[in-house]
Amino acid sequence: MSNDQWQGVWTFAELKDGKLRNVSLELISKGRELADILEEELTAILLGENLENMAHELIAYGADKVLIADDPRLKTYNSDIYTDIISAQVFERKPEIFIFGATYIGRELAPKLSVRVGTGITADCTGLDIDIEKRLLLQTRPAFGGNIMATIITPESRPQMATVRPRVMEIGNRDTARKGELIAIPFIENEKSFRLKVLKHVKASSKMLNLSEADIIISGGRGMGSSEQFKLVEDLAEVLGGEVGASRDAVETGWRPYPHQVGQSGKTVRPKLYIACGISGAVQHVAGMRDSGLILAINKDPEAQIFKVADYGIVGDVKEILP
Repeated sequence: MSNDQWQGVWTFAELKDGKLRNVSLELISKGRELADILEEELTAILLGENLENMAHELIAYGADKVLIADDPRLKTYNSDIYTDIISAQVFERKPEIFIFGATYIGRELAPKLSVRVGTGITADCTGLDIDIEKRLLLQTRPAFGGNIMATIITPESRPQMATVRPRVMEIGNRDTARKGELIAIPFIENEKSFRLKVLKHVKASSKMLNLSEADIIISGGRGMGSSEQFKLVEDLAEVLGGEVGASRDAVETGWRPYPHQVGQSGKTVRPKLYIACGISGAVQHVAGMRDSGLILAINKDPEAQIFKVADYGIVGDVKEILP
């Protein structure tokens, strides 16, 4: 099949607790940009229950069309069912580009879908662009442990698919006057639809780490000196109502587990306030937090690279300053 038959940009609109996740709006905004470059339509696909209001939100943020599978049985994510429904639409409507959030759902669903439709996928992208002459999606992601940035293309198969890290794309402006089309798509149950069954829902603790969506992050690096001293970072985070982050060095030293890591090989974050404590400012770390609203750095080395991206800097011993 010729690639000329594949047209348009699609995004997967993911829900959490019956609401659109921020990454869904980030993807719509980026998808709008890509679609405009290609002079194509932007379509979001939305699965779940009671979806009309959320579908109109997707249009307000840039979608031209929203494909909707609205059914009580779709309220809970099920990779088998979601793959069946979405793959049927891909085969029928043939999108040129299809992007997902690099969430726990997107990281399972997108690869499963790519196998079903026979195309490739680039995971954990931090940048997307278009080669307009060849109509190729330029999919940029960290490689070799975050030491280089690789740009990957899918020249032969379609759709061109990628997952994108939350918080690396900005949410665009909301325009409630925008008009778009809502299209109901079928959910045809078969004997394999419910091979996977949800036995129990366990609500996450309010204290569970939510680094990617935190408004305030206090991060510590090797300059904290020890695991015991790292408690100073925790104390400040508690006072400010923020989350605790860590540099790659601090994670590799064993002071904090990997889910706390900020950087190319960890989480990409965009809080309103980011405080870097004893972090040198290696390019891998900076790539994961440079888009924060306000950056405050504390380091005893006045030549530390972190000061080049900080809005405010304090030169001194972090163990004396934090208390």
